Amino acid sequence: MQPSAVPDLAHTHARPVHWLATATAMAAVVAAAGLLQPGAATATSAGGPQAAPAAAPAPDARTATYPLECGGAPSTVARQARGDLDGDGHPETVAIAHCEAGSGTPPSGLYVLTRGKDTGARVAATLVEPAQQKNVTELAVRDGKVAATLLGYSSPDVPSCCPDERERVEWHWKGGAFVRTALAEPVGM
Repeated sequence: MQPSAVPDLAHTHARPVHWLATATAMAAVVAAAGLLQPGAATATSAGGPQAAPAAAPAPDARTATYPLECGGAPSTVARQARGDLDGDGHPETVAIAHCEAGSGTPPSGLYVLTRGKDTGARVAATLVEPAQQKNVTELAVRDGKVAATLLGYSSPDVPSCCPDERERVEWHWKGGAFVRTALAEPVGM
């Protein structure tokens, strides 16, 4: 038998520790690849590539200061919805806010929020004033419109727990202002 011209490669036999090290290295490569994200999309025009403008996120309703008279009690955001209401490509937030009460049902305010200079939320429009003594429910923003249900009272004798009036309304942006429209109640309500 003639000796091999190739050196002994006994050290190249795979052992479990080698497979474990290889699997760990592969997992690290896959994890690093998952963390890397592609750059911002670019559009090409006759003038060359341009970065696509990134729309800022809708403002957070919890960062706004609301025009509520709570007599020292804190206010709270009951619900919020987001969408582009004025067609400028930047989303607004619509928030239902009211004073916190230990019991009873405090009246709601319905506010449209935009992004302020410090990127916090600021009230841009008031759709329902708390002085109107309404409770706002079923808030939605769709197709640039704000839809809500307003619960109210036919007289001061009606207990605040039990509103006896209900109105479905929506607002849309037109001519630099929000225009309110009454919606028909669905059958069976």
